[in-house]
Amino acid sequence: MLLFLSGMKTRFFSFCLTFLFLLPLSAQEYTVSGYVQDTGTGEKLIGANVFCPGILSGTTTNSYGFYSITLPAGEYKITYSFIGYQSSVQKVSLSKDVRLDINLEPSLELDEVTVTAERNRAVESTQMSTIHIPVKQIKKIPALLGEVDLIKAIQLLPGVQSGTEGASGLYVRGGGPDQNLILLDGTPVYNVSHLFGFFSVFNTDAVNNIELIKGGFPARYGGRLSSVLDISLKEGNMKKIKGTGSLGIISAKFTIEGPVVKDKTSFIVSARRTYLDYLVQPFIRTLGDEDPNTSQGYFFYDLNAKINHKFSFKDRLYLSVYTGTDKFYRRRKPYTYLYDGVYYTDESKSDLGWGNITAALRWNHQFTGKLFSNTTFTYSHYDFHVKEFSKNIVRNGDSTTNEINSLSFLSGIDDFTAKVDFDFLPSPDHFVRFGMNHTYHIFRPGASVFKIAGKKQATEAV
Repeated sequence: MLLFLSGMKTRFFSFCLTFLFLLPLSAQEYTVSGYVQDTGTGEKLIGANVFCPGILSGTTTNSYGFYSITLPAGEYKITYSFIGYQSSVQKVSLSKDVRLDINLEPSLELDEVTVTAERNRAVESTQMSTIHIPVKQIKKIPALLGEVDLIKAIQLLPGVQSGTEGASGLYVRGGGPDQNLILLDGTPVYNVSHLFGFFSVFNTDAVNNIELIKGGFPARYGGRLSSVLDISLKEGNMKKIKGTGSLGIISAKFTIEGPVVKDKTSFIVSARRTYLDYLVQPFIRTLGDEDPNTSQGYFFYDLNAKINHKFSFKDRLYLSVYTGTDKFYRRRKPYTYLYDGVYYTDESKSDLGWGNITAALRWNHQFTGKLFSNTTFTYSHYDFHVKEFSKNIVRNGDSTTNEINSLSFLSGIDDFTAKVDFDFLPSPDHFVRFGMNHTYHIFRPGASVFKIAGKKQATEAV
């Protein structure tokens, strides 16, 4: 009996040792990672679906088109899909970590689809109140004065109001326009209005992805009261030079993009300017009975530029710049007239304007198939100014008097930000984000400067 028990113990311990030895082999997991992009342009697809039907596991691409999915060793069919693109099915044999970049073809026509499925568990997500807005859908919305506007399209969404008629502010769930965080390539934009609120500063030809978060803001945004609008610019066509342009009722715009080095470095430049100041000149002079020495008008312009370079599969560098200005001006050329034997010469200038300048330098690095980092340095500048200048010259006999008056009001803000974000995907069921950031603010609440200068001198008689 004792011998039997001893033999049982020996076999039991042998079984345990064998099980512990084989367990790591049977539970060995490997990672498939890479980028999902447009096959024609090389543009990264944000939010593309990556799904493995065999084990009902999947993930999505992050804000830079990167995905990572960890699966047990074996052979799988992985489906890659994105709205407006043809799905791609790839066979993968996992005996080691695999890097797999996927190119998806745009779908020109969508056939009728019948969906049948069995009841399954509900989709679980920690992120709520988030809306992804396709840019192609925005371009199909009827446009005011022929100009498609991003903010106007967002005002049509549930929970978002426009406020006063024609305004471009966002009132999300009762909040005010100043309670929204609006990011352009990760850089805050403090005034998004053109033409006193009728248009926004965002040129849809240069926009790649739009995400609106109306509640439950992720910690990486620093906490907000009303909403977060995160806008990403296009990276530029990696395959060929391509340009588009349009001529509207009040503005014109063009976009050009293409490779500097094919499949390695690309650029995109998009510009827009209104010619409203030229169109209204005849009406201003007719209605206001202006003299030919005076001109006045209003215009706005904006410029987006971006360049990205791929050092390797694991390292990419992006540099994006935006600048835009609204300006109302009035100019009076030097004009001399005679009154009561005295010669008067008048000259004046008036400017009212506001504008934004943003810049972002980003470095993407892939440490492993499961760990992805993004290091960003940003600069944001906003200013509002009012300037008045007048010069009067009075010539009375042998004396000349000069009087110069100037008034200026300046206000604005400058931001310098450095931040590091990490995406860690240990398994398809977990997506961990962490990082840190630091912002240095420079506030200029407003300062008025008024100057008066005068000089009187005698004129020699000839």
